Amino acid sequence: MKPVTINKAQPSIGSAVVFSLARPQLTAAFIICFISIMFSGISSMLMSVYLPVAVKDLLGNVTEEKINNVGSYINSVFIFGSMFGGFAWGFICDKTGRSKAVILSTALYGLFTVLTAFSSSWLVVGIYRFITGFGVGGVILTTNILIAELWHGKKRAVALGIVSAAMPLGFIVAGAMNNILTDWHIAFLTGFVPIATAIAAILILPESSSWKRNKQEPGINHTFSNKLFDPGYKKNLTSGSVIFGAMLIGLWAVFSWAPTWIQSITGDDAKANDLRGLTMMVLAISGLGGSIVSGWIANAIGLHKTMMMCFAACFIMTFIVFKLNTVVSSFTFIEMGILAFFFGISQGALSVYIPHLFPTVIRASATGFCFNIGRLFTATVVFFIGALVSFLGGYGNAVFIFSFIFLIGMATTYFSKGQMKAEAAALNTAFAK
Repeated sequence: MKPVTINKAQPSIGSAVVFSLARPQLTAAFIICFISIMFSGISSMLMSVYLPVAVKDLLGNVTEEKINNVGSYINSVFIFGSMFGGFAWGFICDKTGRSKAVILSTALYGLFTVLTAFSSSWLVVGIYRFITGFGVGGVILTTNILIAELWHGKKRAVALGIVSAAMPLGFIVAGAMNNILTDWHIAFLTGFVPIATAIAAILILPESSSWKRNKQEPGINHTFSNKLFDPGYKKNLTSGSVIFGAMLIGLWAVFSWAPTWIQSITGDDAKANDLRGLTMMVLAISGLGGSIVSGWIANAIGLHKTMMMCFAACFIMTFIVFKLNTVVSSFTFIEMGILAFFFGISQGALSVYIPHLFPTVIRASATGFCFNIGRLFTATVVFFIGALVSFLGGYGNAVFIFSFIFLIGMATTYFSKGQMKAEAAALNTAFAK
């Protein structure tokens, strides 16, 4: 590989001097991160896709209420695992390095995805899903930070947008697997791929130059505290957490329960199996498209307007999908596709914006905080959607009621515009000095 070169023509996150990697190193990093995120998407959605089948296999013939309760438990513990993983891997990433954190988190979720395939108890599945979520939460964070620090200027938004598309691509694969593989145990053996990816990454994944400089020259970031909850970071931590958490809650409410909602309004069990897989594929393909174009949209109209647009569109489309559809039709899937498209745009935009608010010394841990504090509430929401389905009159009503979180996110985005722009500018000015 070619040595690292210095390019002073472009601004960077975290430094006035940009260290540009040679193209082969950037390509290797992109491929490793893309594969890791894609298979984390597969691991995330496999249980949602196979949930009715897997729970019946683990419990036998039980009531629909029991299936709902166990399904809520399994989905919730996965999200709790992702939340704790996002927090923990942020500190690990800041201490040990970006590339090491990517490798370890990828290997972890791959291993426990494979172990899930050999489980015969729903309690054991729950434990394995928690640990899988712990690894997935780490991958989502650490790959984002690594890409954000390896790419510079407007290329950063485009690179992060394309990489973020790997997650919905994984959803697509998970949906397709439901139509190809009837045995959910075999589907979970896909965990061997991220294990192999982690092994390859040991040899070819480059480390962030800004992180290495920060470790080699601790005084370079003397302007900024290395304490996550320093008063200077409070406003950005709060606003970033609310904005990201609001979108995450809505996303998981829709993606986790849309297949089961489709089954509940289909009325034909044989047809419902195919429609569950089709639902995930539509959501994932549309999210994929949104993620891919998110970088260009954010560069064109700005991150603030992008997020306002996404929150408004997601709230409106959730109402249309889950309140106006009483039977499954072609329009149902078109509407879900539009909803997921705006989800995809939001994820790509947030991947650019949140890391931009914090210095290298705490970037991973602070971004992890913003990315994952919402998962605490998300896990609770997903659990209560399952528990409140009967009380609220069906999955459609439950998902729509929780979609009001989009309005909270939109309001926070609107009122945070001046504050976030001012603090981000101050941060970058201090770095330049």
